[in-house]
Amino acid sequence: MFEYFPGNYVWNLGVVATLNSGGLIDEVDRACRPIKELAARGSDVGTAEFMASWARVAEDLATQAAADEAAGNTRTAGQKYQRATNYLAQAERMQSAKSPDRRAFYQRLLDLQQKAFDLIDPATTRVEITFEGALLPAYFKKAPVDGPAPTIILWNGLDSTKEHMYASGFAHELAARGIHTLMVDCPGSGEALRFLGLTSRIETEDWAAACVDHLLARDDVDPARIGLIGWSLGGYYAPRAAAFEKRLALCVAWGANHDWGAVQKRRLEREGENPVPHYWDHVLWVWGENDLDTFVKKAEGVNLDGVAERITVPFLICHGENDRQIPLEYAHRSYQQAVRSPRRELRVFTAAEGGAEHIGLDHFAHVQTYIADWVLDVLQK
Repeated sequence: MFEYFPGNYVWNLGVVATLNSGGLIDEVDRACRPIKELAARGSDVGTAEFMASWARVAEDLATQAAADEAAGNTRTAGQKYQRATNYLAQAERMQSAKSPDRRAFYQRLLDLQQKAFDLIDPATTRVEITFEGALLPAYFKKAPVDGPAPTIILWNGLDSTKEHMYASGFAHELAARGIHTLMVDCPGSGEALRFLGLTSRIETEDWAAACVDHLLARDDVDPARIGLIGWSLGGYYAPRAAAFEKRLALCVAWGANHDWGAVQKRRLEREGENPVPHYWDHVLWVWGENDLDTFVKKAEGVNLDGVAERITVPFLICHGENDRQIPLEYAHRSYQQAVRSPRRELRVFTAAEGGAEHIGLDHFAHVQTYIADWVLDVLQK
C-alpha cells in the first residue's frame, strides 16, 4: 500500500482511500504536506490538524467551483465540488467522536455533495428510508435504463459514510451495467449516527427489511432482483441481514468480518491495525455504549457462527490476503459455513495483483469491477 506517512497505517489508509475515490495527487499532497511531521507521533495525535489542513484544500476547491459555476462552467464546478466533498469526508472520518466541530464539518460536506449531484449527476438523488420512527438517509443512483431494473443496497462499515460510497465510483460501475444502487447510512454511521443518534446493533436484518420495503415502493426497481453488499464491518452487517431477510437475491461480503467480536479482543491486545484514530471512543459512539467492558461483551454477538449457514442466496466473499484489520481466516470461515448458498464464492485478492489490503483500498477499482461483474452475472441468470 502506498505510504505517504511512513509507518502510520491509519493515516495512510485515509490517503489511499481518497486517491482511489477520485482524489487528485497534487491536491492530496497539498493537504498532507503541512502535517507530515505530525504523522510520526501516531494516529491519534494531530487529527484536528489533519482536518484543518484537508479542509483548507477542500474550501479552496469550493471557492473555485463557485466561480466556475457563476461563469457557467457547470461540469468543472461539479467536479471540484465532488473532490472537495471527498476530502472532507475522509478528514471528518479521522476525527474524535468528541470533536465539537464534527457535526459542522459533516453538514458542510453534505451541502457540497448536493451541489455536485445537482451539477454533474442528477441521476443520483437523496432519499430517506422509513425505519422505526426515524428516516435513514441514503442516496439512490439510478441506472440509465427503462423499466424496473435490478438494484443493489450498499452498506458501509464502522467509519465510512454514504459520501465515501458514492465517491468510490462503485455505483457508477453498477449503473453502467444497468443496475441501480441504494447507498445507505446505516445505524451507527454517517448522518444516521451524527444527526439522528441511531446506533448499531447485532440484528442488521431490521434495517435490511426497511431498505427492501423502501425499494419495493418504487416503480423503477425489479422486486425479484434486489441484492445487498456491505464493505468492512458491512462484511458482517450484510451476511447477517441476508440470512434472515429472505427477499434479497444475493449478498456480497466486501471484507469478511465473520467474527468482529474476536477482532475487538485482538485490538485490546494491540494485535492488528485499527481503521480510525481514537478507536475505542469511536466504537463506543457507534454502538451506543458508555464503557469498554459492556461494549466488548456486546461485540461477542457480532459474529456469523450459526448465521452464515442460513444464507440461501448467491454469496460472494471478497478479502485481501494482506488485510491488516480482519484476518484472512475469517473469509474461509464464512465460505465454509455458507453451505446452503446455491452459489458461494470466495475471492482472495493478492499483493501481486493489488487489492490485498482492507476491502481492497490499495487497488479499489480492481476489486469493485470484479464485484460488479459478479453481481451482473448473478442477476442476469
